[in-house]
Amino acid sequence: MGFKTLLGRAWLGLREDTFLQILLLALVGLSLLTRTPLNAYSGLVDWPTIAALTGLLALTKGVESSGALYRVGHWLVGYMTSERAAALCLVTAAAVLSTVLTNDVALFVIVPLTLGICRITPLPTTRLVVFEALAVNAGSALTPIGNPQNLFLWQLSGQSFGQFVWHMLPLVAILMLLLLAVTAAAFSGRALQTSDPESEHPLDRRLLGVSLLLYPVFLVLTDMHYAPWALLAVLLCLCLVRWRVLAQIDWGLLLVFVLMFIDLRLLVGLDLVQHALNGWGLAQPLHLFWAGIASSQIVSNVPAAIALAEFSKDWKVLAYAVNIGGFGLMVGSLANLIALRMAPDKRAWLSFHVWSIPFLVVGAGIGWVLLFAI
Repeated sequence: MGFKTLLGRAWLGLREDTFLQILLLALVGLSLLTRTPLNAYSGLVDWPTIAALTGLLALTKGVESSGALYRVGHWLVGYMTSERAAALCLVTAAAVLSTVLTNDVALFVIVPLTLGICRITPLPTTRLVVFEALAVNAGSALTPIGNPQNLFLWQLSGQSFGQFVWHMLPLVAILMLLLLAVTAAAFSGRALQTSDPESEHPLDRRLLGVSLLLYPVFLVLTDMHYAPWALLAVLLCLCLVRWRVLAQIDWGLLLVFVLMFIDLRLLVGLDLVQHALNGWGLAQPLHLFWAGIASSQIVSNVPAAIALAEFSKDWKVLAYAVNIGGFGLMVGSLANLIALRMAPDKRAWLSFHVWSIPFLVVGAGIGWVLLFAI
């Protein structure tokens, strides 16, 4: 496949991306409202985050393109007796990984593996990806390092790692039990059958070795706040090994994140939004709880946590609110956007909301009971 063909596919994907087009229209509207100069947009973007996301996308694509995930999928299918067993296994793995690798990284591991398994045996791919998105939202809420909002609130709270986990444990335990029960009901018990011989997918050992070697190096350098330099090294190495991998990266997802940073920060800066926040009575814990959930549906849970922390230091209520707020609309959590972008079905967002909105309602009820009724 030539470079022009790959570039053409990337451009076609951008043209067909409805959410990207909505963000562009929102940018135009917010620009007119705020009269923000174009040269100020760059300062609204968290470039280290974009660099980290780009590196993870590149490395994940390297592992996926090597054929390794297909081999692992074949091995796992041998131990999965049914569609329900496969779903429970993948959902549980996504939740567990998110507690230590963050929700985004967990998706970069689980979703490509899921897509590989679905190429081997017929499974409801979109539904699996949706449930994995729900799983990382629930699982990552447990630990201070599970997602960005928890990391921020952990630093704000001054609590130990164990104290933070202990506070979040009741909510996460109930959400996970509920999620596993719904997963068992949503997937059938039919037996799995392999539909694709393993020999048809050769393993690119060189690409796999380079990608796996770069993974820990990239994560360590990113943790040390050298994400841009780490990204440069990753792109250079992959370009030398298999340049086509870079052309297959979801560049549209990166553009979506850039536009979200700009749009959300322009939105939060509006006088109308600031006035609304001031009028919500956030000093009252119950008001803070509902505000955290509601604002997450508008600006995503990480910006919501940062914005609301300016009005209240009640980290316990805020942690419950913004983690529950990751459910509901797809903008509630950036992990939702990552999962839906990686799903093969362009209408996956419809299926996502069918399951995620009820989880938001139930999760809000559970959080209210745990915080205010017990």
